[in-house]
Amino acid sequence: MKRAFIVFQVIILLLLVYFSWYLATDYRTPHGRRDMPFVIWIIDTINLFIHEGGHGIFGIFGRFMHFLGGSLIQVVIPVAAIVVFLRTSGLRSLIGTLYWLGHNLINISIYIDDAPKQQLTLISRHAMHDWRWLCGYMGILDSAEDIAAFVSLLGVLSLMGAIGVGIYFIVRDVREEFHGVQPPQTFVP
Repeated sequence: MKRAFIVFQVIILLLLVYFSWYLATDYRTPHGRRDMPFVIWIIDTINLFIHEGGHGIFGIFGRFMHFLGGSLIQVVIPVAAIVVFLRTSGLRSLIGTLYWLGHNLINISIYIDDAPKQQLTLISRHAMHDWRWLCGYMGILDSAEDIAAFVSLLGVLSLMGAIGVGIYFIVRDVREEFHGVQPPQTFVP
């Protein structure tokens, strides 16, 4: 039974590597976002609903927070999931939660990068580009590409962290199954 779980983990990790590679490369292109894998499309759709909900939640704090709220909640919810699942489910939960955070950060970086260009299709013809407004308001529209690159780097690091945690648990489980090495016991807080 343990061996089947190890095989399952390897398959999930390989999918995670593929999706992470896609997010770090093709996802950045208009063609890549149009013909994305179904799983990425599902996660993007969920993230879009979360993003739009963030405008409503943070809109009560003024216009600036209204525009920032969509992207902000795309970071806040995965970070909250990291904290909650770490406390309740342990380190293995970082595989999914770090991936989700990285996916959101890369998504946000594309939106930031588009601020001066305004080439992305928004949910409405009359919708205002959040990051165009934010960068214009703060007078940093010329720096949008640099900010996007930094946010993208954070996203890639988060994706790599998820993959690293996955590799750690596969190696640990393989050692335990085939070599009888017991992992160190962790203390639950």
